[in-house]
Amino acid sequence: MLELAKESNAEASTRQQKDGQAASIWRSRTFLAVFSSYSLSLLGNTFHSIALNLWVLQTTGSAKLMSVVLITHLVISMLFGSFAGTIADRTDRRTLMWVTDIVRFVLVAAIAILVYLPNVPFIWIVLLTGLVAFAGVFRTPAFQASLMEIVGKEQMTQAVGAISISDNMIRIAGFALGGIAVAAFGGAFAIAIDAAAFLVSAVLLLFAGKFPYAAEKNTTKPKTAFKEDLAEGFRYVLSNAFARAAVILLPLVMFFFLSTFMLIQVMAVQIWQAKPFVFGLLEACIPLGYVVGSILIMRLDYRLKYRGKWILGSILLMGPVFIAISLMPTATIALPLIFLVGFLFSFSTTIIFIALRVAIDHAKQGRVFGLLGSLTSIAPPIGLAVFSTLSDIYGPAIIITASGTAMLLMGIFAYSRMKSIRNFN
Repeated sequence: MLELAKESNAEASTRQQKDGQAASIWRSRTFLAVFSSYSLSLLGNTFHSIALNLWVLQTTGSAKLMSVVLITHLVISMLFGSFAGTIADRTDRRTLMWVTDIVRFVLVAAIAILVYLPNVPFIWIVLLTGLVAFAGVFRTPAFQASLMEIVGKEQMTQAVGAISISDNMIRIAGFALGGIAVAAFGGAFAIAIDAAAFLVSAVLLLFAGKFPYAAEKNTTKPKTAFKEDLAEGFRYVLSNAFARAAVILLPLVMFFFLSTFMLIQVMAVQIWQAKPFVFGLLEACIPLGYVVGSILIMRLDYRLKYRGKWILGSILLMGPVFIAISLMPTATIALPLIFLVGFLFSFSTTIIFIALRVAIDHAKQGRVFGLLGSLTSIAPPIGLAVFSTLSDIYGPAIIITASGTAMLLMGIFAYSRMKSIRNFN
């Protein structure tokens, strides 16, 4: 199996089209299996989140208990991201991914059984949920750091674009399907589907065959202690201009973008008084714009020049677009601008994830993505709490304007000072 996988990957990476473009990622069996595994794992996460939260509300009626589950996920992601990233850089990443999927399958299946049984103490659900979140923290940096070794630089744009599209479609579909499953079949059945998704994800990773890892390439180097590798990851981010800029910029973009989009939803209800159909279109505009942007990035691939300027330019432009949205008299008129924001968000995030894999030392990518995952997991909840509080005091339009102004200033600052990103091509 190993030899067949190597042969398949070699053929996929060397096969070039007549116009000079890299061969399609969809011809690589390894990428197809890993991509499908990632998508199923993400679906499992999304499905589990909505199914468990709805079950808590239906059975207890307590928003406080539901928030306990959400906070458990948040705290674990924040605390253990760098730890998990260091593990991903020291071990066989494919093994780490399928082991975490198996662990989550067992844990989530146990949650489904407990949910089915009557009078189970809620603390057991919280503890198992925390363990599921802990296992999931390890999978993310392992997957992110492995992508370069699966597809290579020539196909990285296609791969990251495909993953970005999958992210949006699965998160939307996962929340919808999770809610439907809980309503139709109950929480236990919905959570059992989630467990099955993790099991199939693990099987797909085994089917993918082995792929090269930085840890395997560095077997001649002296083995360092875990604590040294963990500290080295932080030192690397501080000393590498590109990694440092990305770790600062991405959480800030997430902070402002997701918080401001929440206020646009509030504005649609409170000020624009949008009808349900228009509100549905508004909800769809952001992911639709993101998907269109990701497809365009995939299509342009190597022909897209000055990619660092596209990253910073899209961040800079989001600010004025947010300000313009806050001035719109109706939701219908604002829809094209909301679509544009989703499009710009795609360029500001998808390209930077491509750049990270190209610019960062592969042996340290797990630690960089682990730290980045910690920061990006905590930034949106903080932003939502701050922006919702300010919106209640001053109104959503004013806070959207302030957020757009802050994004404009942030974009100008980043363009002038973050040369490592600006000069990326």
